[in-house]
Amino acid sequence: MAEAGSGASGPLSGVSVLDLSRVLAGPWATQLLADLGADVIKVERPGAGDDTRAWGPPFTTRNDGGLSDAAYFLAANRNKRSLTVDMAQPAGAALLRRLAGQADVVVENFRTGGLKKYGLDPESLGAANPRLVYCSITGFGQTGPLKNRAGYDYMIQAMGGLMSVTGQPEGAPGGEPMKVGVAVADLFTGLYASNAILAALLHARATGQGQHIDMALFDVQAAMLANQATNFFVSGEPPRRMGNAHPNLAPYQPFPTWDGELVIAVGNDAQFRALCRALGDEALAAEPAFLTNAARVAERESLVGRLSALTGQRTTAEWIQTLEAVGVPCGPVNTVDQVFAEPQALARGLTVEQTRPDLADPVRTVASPIRLSRTPVSYDAPPPSLGQHTEEVLSQKLGLSGEEIAELRQAGVI
Repeated sequence: MAEAGSGASGPLSGVSVLDLSRVLAGPWATQLLADLGADVIKVERPGAGDDTRAWGPPFTTRNDGGLSDAAYFLAANRNKRSLTVDMAQPAGAALLRRLAGQADVVVENFRTGGLKKYGLDPESLGAANPRLVYCSITGFGQTGPLKNRAGYDYMIQAMGGLMSVTGQPEGAPGGEPMKVGVAVADLFTGLYASNAILAALLHARATGQGQHIDMALFDVQAAMLANQATNFFVSGEPPRRMGNAHPNLAPYQPFPTWDGELVIAVGNDAQFRALCRALGDEALAAEPAFLTNAARVAERESLVGRLSALTGQRTTAEWIQTLEAVGVPCGPVNTVDQVFAEPQALARGLTVEQTRPDLADPVRTVASPIRLSRTPVSYDAPPPSLGQHTEEVLSQKLGLSGEEIAELRQAGVI
C-alpha cells in the first residue's frame, strides 16, 4: 500500500494541496483530488481537529474500546495526511505560509477575509507563490451584501430555492418544504470547486499564473435548480412542490405494487407505449389524453390513478423483470443497506474497505464513481487519525528536525 498522501499514482500525482477546510464542502473537494493522486495535507486544530470528527453517533471504535472518529468525518477525508497546527499562534501561521509556498493548491472555507490576519489570504500567499491556485469556499462568496454571513447547507437549501420544490404539495399530508436527505449544497459545491481547481491548475501550468477561485454555496444551489430555474425563466411561474412527481415528465414517480413501491421513469412516448403493453392495457397509450408527454403531464392525476390500479396487481420484483425486458426504466426504492447489497454495487466495487492501526474494525467508505481507463483512482490510505502525519509532513516538506518539531509541540503550536 502506498504512503498516505504520497501521490504515488493517479492523474494528479505530483500535485500538492494544502487543505485548510473543514466540515464537508471543502473536504469533499479535496478528497476528490486526493483520490485522483494529489498529496493533500489536511490542516486541523491541535486536540480537536475537524468539527466532523465529533459529529456522531455513530463513532468508530479504538483498539482499547474507546470511541474515535465519527462516521461523518470518514466520508470526506480519505487519502489525506493530517497535520495539526494552531494557526492562531504566529509560529503556526508561519509554518502554514511555508507549506503554501510549496503548494500547487490551497483550499479554505473560513469566513470572507478571515485568514488575512494570519497572512494566509490569497493576496499574501499569491505574492509569494505566483503559481498558486487558491480556492475559497464560503456561504455567499467574496462579494455582495451577504459576503460576511456564515452559510450552512440546510439554510442554503432553504434560501436557494431547493426546499420550495422538495416535499409533498402544499395542503397534502406532510406538505411542508423539505430538505434533501444528504447535504447536497455542500456536496455539489465540493464538486464544482474541484472542477474549478483542475481548470485553474491547467491554466497555471500553461502560463505560470495562479488565481483565486471564489466558490459560494448560494451560487451553487441556484445553479443546481437547473431545469426548475429555466422552467421559471420561460413560464414566469415559480415551480412548486410536487412530491415525487416530475414537473416536466409523466409518468415519472413511484407506483404501488403488491408488496411495496416501484419507481417508473418514462422519458419518451415510445417508452410509455411499452409500459402500457407490459401492464396489459395497450389501449391506454392510444387515448388522446395520454398520447404525448405534454398531454400526460396535463392529465397526470388521472394517469397516475389508472396506472396505479395496474401496478398494484403484481410484486415489485415481478414488475422490474417485466418492465426491464421491454426497456422501461424502473427500479425499487432501496434502503441504504439494500443499495450496497445490490448485485450491481457488488460488481462495481462500490464499497472501499481500509484498515487504520488505531481502530478495532476496518474503515468502510463509498468508492469514487470516477472510472479512468489509464490512470485509475487509488485508495492509498484511510481517513487519518488526528495529527497522524504531523511529524512526517514537517520533516518531509519543511526539513524540520526532530528537536525543532518537539519544541513546536511543547509550545502547543502543533
